[in-house]
Amino acid sequence: TTILFSPELHRQLVRLADQRKTSIGALVRSACEKQYGLVSTEGRIHAVKELGALYLPVSDAGKMKKESMPDPDDLLP
Repeated sequence: TTILFSPELHRQLVRLADQRKTSIGALVRSACEKQYGLVSTEGRIHAVKELGALYLPVSDAGKMKKESMPDPDDLLP
């Protein structure tokens, strides 16, 4: 695959690739995966495992709803 970038976009990608210590190709592949949801099964499994390993304190549904949607009287002075 050949991709032609404008000179300015190419300069920006080179700079970003240098900052991230990666290649322009890796940046483009990553952007395509994120933009179009092109992730392998292994990648999805890895992401689920990472999410499962997080400690995310949660409460019961009623309390979480109240926290996310406060009563209007609680917002007004």
